[in-house]
Amino acid sequence: MGRYLLRRTAFLLVSLLLAASLLFVLLRLLPGDPANALVSVGATPEQLAAARRQLGSDLPLPQQFASWLGGLARFDLGTSFVSKLPVGSEIAARLGVTVPLTLLAFVLAVVVALPVGFLAAWRSDRWYGPLLNGVAQLGVAVPVFWIGMLLVTVFALRLRVLPAGGFPREDWAEPGRALTSLLLPVVTIALVMSASLIRYVRSATVDVLGSDFLRTARAMGESFGGAMWRHGLRNASVPVISILGIELATTFLGAVVVESVFTLPGLGTLLIEGISEHDYPVIQGVLVVSTLAVLLIGFAADIVQRLVDPRLRAHVGGGRP
Repeated sequence: MGRYLLRRTAFLLVSLLLAASLLFVLLRLLPGDPANALVSVGATPEQLAAARRQLGSDLPLPQQFASWLGGLARFDLGTSFVSKLPVGSEIAARLGVTVPLTLLAFVLAVVVALPVGFLAAWRSDRWYGPLLNGVAQLGVAVPVFWIGMLLVTVFALRLRVLPAGGFPREDWAEPGRALTSLLLPVVTIALVMSASLIRYVRSATVDVLGSDFLRTARAMGESFGGAMWRHGLRNASVPVISILGIELATTFLGAVVVESVFTLPGLGTLLIEGISEHDYPVIQGVLVVSTLAVLLIGFAADIVQRLVDPRLRAHVGGGRP
């Protein structure tokens, strides 16, 4: 297991390096000049040249790339072209919105999806089993921004019980106000995520319910609940854990849509601002941090799978238990 962790860590670092390199190249291929953010409309060529020297965008691309990688090695994401603030501090401030939003939505979705998905599989012969599955299918098809606007219309504009958007200037100095601001965005994300998770939980549960080992346990006198707890739960959880990791990573990356709907000052909003202003350090910093988060989530899900399923641990050890 130790060797496996070392290999996975090396793979994570190489993946991050490749993603950062690709990101750097693709950004330089996009149209637009970041120097325009420092000069006024109608600036002379001399003023643009001076702005490029100030930003360092006039240097050869290999030199720019080496400088940026050197900064990454020192955990330095550079300085914003526009705000002149360290990109790392700006990202850290925005993560104070995006991370709670993602985690709260994830927890709520899991709390809803696990029992509903199990019930949809267990009671597939009852009228509400197919109904739950149909509702989940519908939830997957509905765009997240549409759900967000619907919730705003109902709870903010008509009932006036929750804010339509925004976040307190004091951030988390007043936790009650902050949580109230995140309530509608969290429910929006959780509804979409839980709909997707219900389908996977149902599928995994159906496989376990039809398995030979569960029928054997029941034939030996175990109750349904005892057989599911001792034998079914672990087997059903292995594929679900992988899906949970994918859903968490997708939610973190897709928070930009929900943050836009609810005007939240999160990481997605910072990325949109950086793109609109051609602020390369901000764009690179946000995408590198997002990529690292996705890789870490995948890494954690992989480790949890091997802790839950001894067969995977045996495979890591080359066939030895």
